[in-house]
Amino acid sequence: MDKEHSLERIPPSARSDLFSIVLIRIGANTALSQFILGATLGHAMTFWQAMLATLLGSLILEFVGLGLGLIGCREGLPTSILSRWCGFGRIGSAMIGFAIAISSLGWFGVQNGVCAKALEYALNGKLDFGWSATISGIFITVLVAYGFKGLSLTAKIAVPLFFAVMIWVTFNSLTTIDIKELINIIPAEQDSMTLSAGATMVAGGCIVAMLITPDISRYCQNSKDVFWMLTISIIVGEFIVNGVSILIAKAMGTDDVVNILIQNAGWIGVICTILAVVKINDINLYSVSLSMSNVIECMIGKKINYVTLTLIAGSIGTFFTVIGILDNFINFLIIAGVIFPPIAGIMLTDYYILRTNRDLLDSTRKDGKLPNNAATPWINYPSLIAWALGSIAGMTITMGIPSVNSIFISAVIYFCLSILKNFFNKIPKEIKNDQSYNSSDGRNFR
Repeated sequence: MDKEHSLERIPPSARSDLFSIVLIRIGANTALSQFILGATLGHAMTFWQAMLATLLGSLILEFVGLGLGLIGCREGLPTSILSRWCGFGRIGSAMIGFAIAISSLGWFGVQNGVCAKALEYALNGKLDFGWSATISGIFITVLVAYGFKGLSLTAKIAVPLFFAVMIWVTFNSLTTIDIKELINIIPAEQDSMTLSAGATMVAGGCIVAMLITPDISRYCQNSKDVFWMLTISIIVGEFIVNGVSILIAKAMGTDDVVNILIQNAGWIGVICTILAVVKINDINLYSVSLSMSNVIECMIGKKINYVTLTLIAGSIGTFFTVIGILDNFINFLIIAGVIFPPIAGIMLTDYYILRTNRDLLDSTRKDGKLPNNAATPWINYPSLIAWALGSIAGMTITMGIPSVNSIFISAVIYFCLSILKNFFNKIPKEIKNDQSYNSSDGRNFR
């Protein structure tokens, strides 16, 4: 049996305690990208505007993450597997798994590159970028090969150290500056950002992490643990980390927080950078392995060992970092981020409103099994159409918050198409069962 249960329900014995899960989730929500996000907001908005944008974006993340996280906890399944019975069918779930894997693997490579540069800087160039990237990539891959236990161990070490370093950096950067003056600084007009744009950045920056919430929440003991896991991690990751990086950006007059950490804090900044990368990259690689397990099983019907997939994925991500191919990969990752919100909208609509396969999931949950392939939908065209149209809406509609627009539009389209599909599917059955339609030419003799 796969120790990570990548293609099966999590048994009660494998569930984890709230403390371990919260630490893992905090680790995922306090990446370097979060510092860059907070610094960008601080450089382009007043302090209170930036915090309001953080609040609005966080409410979106809480809604999506909680909705999907509760499904993951209830069903004991990761996102890519869940999507089979949450609107997408086997083919659709394979497409979702592949999209998540590509995105997560890409970010693994990008973050590994940041870690490699920090190591190269720390060693004064004695170890070049290629070797630094190889060492950091291998280290993280081995950790993730240990599965959820590896994630938990990493979080228990890295998260406390990370925040200890951040407290030192914050104290060193802000103690000689009047905080009230920083709060009241008004950004230059050419650098200013609207509230809607700020909220979009906050929500968009973590929407992929919210989509894969079931990967972690399936280890939760109950729905309360899911709520506290998400709420605590959002408070720490969005409000505390964002608040600190906003103030640092205002104090330094720049949004280049990574440069601030490394150059102004020396070794402390290097350690902070490395810990931030390790914490997020183990989650990235973990999601790649889970998603590809689903893709391979859907497409060729074979189950590949989790450890084997992790080693292969980590090697590929590390190789991409070393050869520098990911320097031109950021634009693709940004586009990939646009296609994920509609998936959440469709899954939430199907599971909570349409309840298409709820009876099927309920009947197999007690025994800890999955519905068999014969009972599992092969493909569901309404979800694929809604996914495509929702993604287009997220890229083209600028009014409001794009991530919210794409979630709402995809959910409405999927709901309407599903109702129409069910209506037309019932017509032949009704005609067949209608005793008044019994003549050879189909005329009604009633």
